[in-house]
Amino acid sequence: MTKHAARLDWNDIPLLLAVARERQLRAASRTLGVDVSTVSRRLAAAEERLQARLFIRDPDGYKPTDAGRAFVEAAEAIERTVLSIFQIARETADEFSGPVRITSVDALLNDWLTARLPALLERYPGLEIRLVADNRNLSFTRSEADLALRLARPEGDAAILMRRVGRLGAAVYGHARFKDVPRDRWSDQPWLTYNDDLADVPQMQWLRIAAPRAESHFRASSTPILLKACEAGMGMTLLPCISTRGSGLVRLSEGVVHEREIWLLSHRDASNVRRFKLVADWLREQLAIDDAFLAGIDGT
Repeated sequence: MTKHAARLDWNDIPLLLAVARERQLRAASRTLGVDVSTVSRRLAAAEERLQARLFIRDPDGYKPTDAGRAFVEAAEAIERTVLSIFQIARETADEFSGPVRITSVDALLNDWLTARLPALLERYPGLEIRLVADNRNLSFTRSEADLALRLARPEGDAAILMRRVGRLGAAVYGHARFKDVPRDRWSDQPWLTYNDDLADVPQMQWLRIAAPRAESHFRASSTPILLKACEAGMGMTLLPCISTRGSGLVRLSEGVVHEREIWLLSHRDASNVRRFKLVADWLREQLAIDDAFLAGIDGT
């Protein structure tokens, strides 16, 4: 490194480029966001450091000398390189990779979403999907989740972006031994229900109306447990239709008797993170494709 190169101030590059492009110190000062006297002083200091006259002033403004033109050409090449470095850094930092946490009820995660994730991960192998089965509304503000699929529209949180993206249908199911039980005898049968902390979910509210005298002989906190108890013949229960595929259970109701809206939630800032937006768009697409399947009206 030469003596003069060692004394080079890298801030000279945008300064001298601004003077060369604007031809006027006042215009260059506006571009740089400094006053005219500062531009004049720094221009003189740069020429002194470089020991070369870079500009001459004539009635049309500041024109580069031969040395100035050589400097500007090299400086523009440096500028292009720096901009390219910043662009690469932005793209690398925001590529489709990294963790994405999705929370929802176990039925949607276990009986629908998990089977569809391999296609997404094959296309974007840098993604790391983390599923959190939880009935609670996890906090986006505290970074407990990045995306959520919920069965009710949230209220009172301006930081959440929300969109209705589908519906989840449920029907009454039971072991084959219950298949001939008429509707007016449902209240006399053993029922499988959720634990008390979920007693007010819409499914249980429906049951209290449909079978007002029904007694619960078994309670659980998750759909997969209720499903297994139902398969064991312990009683009748209301289950999401998607959870019963391949189970051997009999649909005891004539069709879907209860339906919940599916809402996709995210923090407003999540739309600025490419991997979150990618997964959110993919979820909306998959939910639209599987609408009849999730609603329990696909005829299978």
